[in-house]
Amino acid sequence: MTSNWPVWAILLFNGGPLLLGVAGIAYSLYLGRHLDAMMEALKNSRYIYIWGPGLRNQGWFGCLMLVAKIAGMVMMPKASIRIGELDPVDLKNFPPHLKRLLKIKAVMLVGSGVWLLVASLLVKFRLQDG
Repeated sequence: MTSNWPVWAILLFNGGPLLLGVAGIAYSLYLGRHLDAMMEALKNSRYIYIWGPGLRNQGWFGCLMLVAKIAGMVMMPKASIRIGELDPVDLKNFPPHLKRLLKIKAVMLVGSGVWLLVASLLVKFRLQDG
């Protein structure tokens, strides 16, 4: 299936999810610059109240974990509200510009996952043919 493709195209198509993943980590570190504003917007939420200050002081890895959790809570709020981690009033008053930045992160994550799935399926079917 991919035998007609040039080598650079195969490497780009199969290595793309990895590059997008690295870009996602770099973007999460960029979002760490806005972490104080996000935590202030979610100050009444139980998760941020309990875990936020501890993770905030754990360096870059804690920053990545906190950004990922906030992105998940804000982009898919029903489960977080149901289990009591997220305050609905905080979600309603969350700044739109920060929500847009978190939406970009979510799109990058889903895009790299879909791309990885398609690339792995193509490789699997190519190995079965040959």
